[in-house]
Amino acid sequence: MAAQSIPSPPPHQSQSSTPTLASMQSESRPVISLQQPSSKKGSSKSSKLFRRFRSVFRSFPIITPMCKIPVTLHGNRPQDNHIHGGTRMTGTLFGYRKARVNLAIQENPRCLPILVLELAITTGKLLQDMGLGLVRIALECEKRPAEKTKILDEPIWTLFCNGKKSGYAVKREPTDEDLMVMQTLHPVSMGAGVIPSEATENPDGELTYMRANFERVINSRDSETYYMMNPDGNSGPELSIFFVRIG
Repeated sequence: MAAQSIPSPPPHQSQSSTPTLASMQSESRPVISLQQPSSKKGSSKSSKLFRRFRSVFRSFPIITPMCKIPVTLHGNRPQDNHIHGGTRMTGTLFGYRKARVNLAIQENPRCLPILVLELAITTGKLLQDMGLGLVRIALECEKRPAEKTKILDEPIWTLFCNGKKSGYAVKREPTDEDLMVMQTLHPVSMGAGVIPSEATENPDGELTYMRANFERVINSRDSETYYMMNPDGNSGPELSIFFVRIG
């Protein structure tokens, strides 16, 4: 009796159905749906008139974000935690605990960031300082009268934390990871936590973040201040970030 041959399976049955690492990464990475900020479309005539009106009163006492910031600066903040005349923005501090912390400023959580800075402070150290009380970050750069660069477009800053020089802050374009973090956090208006390493695809572990609303106050073309707004009044960590051109 002739031996019967066993038919070989079709080619498509012999191929593995296990997804590749590349396909798994592409499926886990969120689609970037952040919108362009309105500042990219040009400021309105009314906002220009408002800034011109403010410049008339520049002789009034304002907060100068120099490196010699007194510890009691803004100690008597209003109970509603609101700076009149300011614009509400979204600020996010994020980074790996032993790596440098990043600061992203957005018009709102659904917009692309208008500013991303890398600060010469580790994420763990900044979180430790904030746990101890008030934190004042002053960013200074040299004023060049011949140039008309917007203050947030300056490429590098000298960094002071609570009056102590702490290196530099460097502006950079948002990376793919920055955009991934902003996209992941877009449902979050304020809060703190970690993003698992599986989502960031980074071997450094979990990425820590803190997001809050900030009041942006434009003192002059050479001075801007961002005050963190606490939902429960004056309790909890408080952070102020000063941008200033001197000279």
